[in-house]
Amino acid sequence: MEWMGLFTFAAALAVAAAIPGPGIAAVVARVLGAGFRPALPMIFGLILGDLVYLTAAALGLGVIATSFGTLFMVIRWAGAAYLVYLAIRLFMARPEAEALSMRGPLSARSGRTGPFLAGFLVTLGNPKVILFYLALLPTIVDLGGLTALGFAEMSTVVFLVVLGVVCGYAALAARARRLFENPAARRILNRIAGATMMGAAAAIATRS
Repeated sequence: MEWMGLFTFAAALAVAAAIPGPGIAAVVARVLGAGFRPALPMIFGLILGDLVYLTAAALGLGVIATSFGTLFMVIRWAGAAYLVYLAIRLFMARPEAEALSMRGPLSARSGRTGPFLAGFLVTLGNPKVILFYLALLPTIVDLGGLTALGFAEMSTVVFLVVLGVVCGYAALAARARRLFENPAARRILNRIAGATMMGAAAAIATRS
């Protein structure tokens, strides 16, 4: 794939990824509630969702994929439901116990599979992501002449760009989290994170 085309794709993807949406909100809330490292599985789940849509676009499955309205509705609701679950855990967390154990309410005890799956479902059900890969991408890149090497290059770009953008938001959230060390302040932060997670869930469930 030509470098100019790859650069154009990377720039367009960076702009699209940087626009705050349900995925960014979910990751920021996860970081505020648990810290940077526990949010990494969710970030990788988001990236996998992007790669799925990139693959669909490269294989010419855009029309087929967008026709499965019921499937995407189920995916959206499943992702929204898990975010609601995480939000409830944040609202019910005990900052005093957290301070004693030095572990967040959504720490490693909650596992990696759940957050990873939540990030994956959030991306699959996000209309912004669907629009970018299945509608806008064909106008940026000649998918008809895409080779295996070109697809590998684009996949690498997706991984690096989405990882960089989302980790940038996560790093800022992690810095904000460090400002809230005492239990009373952490309780407020957990409520903010929970409300953000609820907002992300509502955005996913109501978007069409």
